[in-house]
Amino acid sequence: MTSKPAILITGASSGIGAVYADRFAKRGHDLVLVARDGARLASLAERLRSETGVAVDVLQADLTAAADIARVEARLRDDSRIGVLVNNAGAAGHGGFLDQSPDQAADLINLNVTALTRLARAVAQRFVESGAGAIVNIGSVVGLAPEFSMATYGATKAFVLFLSQGLHLELGPKGVYVQAVLPSVTRTEIWERSGRDVDALPAVMETAELVDAALVGFDRRETVTIPPLPDSGQWDAFDAARQAMVPNFMQAHAAERYRAAA
Repeated sequence: MTSKPAILITGASSGIGAVYADRFAKRGHDLVLVARDGARLASLAERLRSETGVAVDVLQADLTAAADIARVEARLRDDSRIGVLVNNAGAAGHGGFLDQSPDQAADLINLNVTALTRLARAVAQRFVESGAGAIVNIGSVVGLAPEFSMATYGATKAFVLFLSQGLHLELGPKGVYVQAVLPSVTRTEIWERSGRDVDALPAVMETAELVDAALVGFDRRETVTIPPLPDSGQWDAFDAARQAMVPNFMQAHAAERYRAAA
């Protein structure tokens, strides 16, 4: 048991989640690790306990199953030790929009959007009441780039970005830090599970490098962290252009360009 806040990490059995667990354990934080693969979770937990001395709890859960997500929500609501939620669990889906059945698309949305939102909501009230806490949502640069031809997946990650920005505005003044992390292609099992060969993809970032960069953004209290983006000014310009449009959305009449004669 440490004096630092405990960290609850979803999708913690491998990939990005497992590296987050390793890094936060080495910073001296107790952990609550959530994933479907109980054996992997137990192995990771044992290693981290042995190497770092922190307390590690394992919570086996499928975040697309109602009973399982309810258990994780209850843990977030009731365990006052947890001061950081890392919403990492997610999937990429198979093929393009027409390749996915309605059920496959719904499953993707349930995991990437619904579960993430429910867990953030479960912990937000307690964080606001205490005036402290952090929510880290793992998105993707695909949410900014429909050109990558991953329509449903990209839409779920656009949601993650928007939700994170909205929560930053709503919860930030109440003491809650919210970070959206937008990786590009990272060497995780998400690609194999979606039927893609990660080694055939261009510019694959290693998971450890991705998480270490994301934690730099976390320590700096960035709202949006994009580890592969070389020039932060590009994001600043993009966001400034978006904000410049906002006042122009509030109009009582259609713009002249839509009212002019053809």
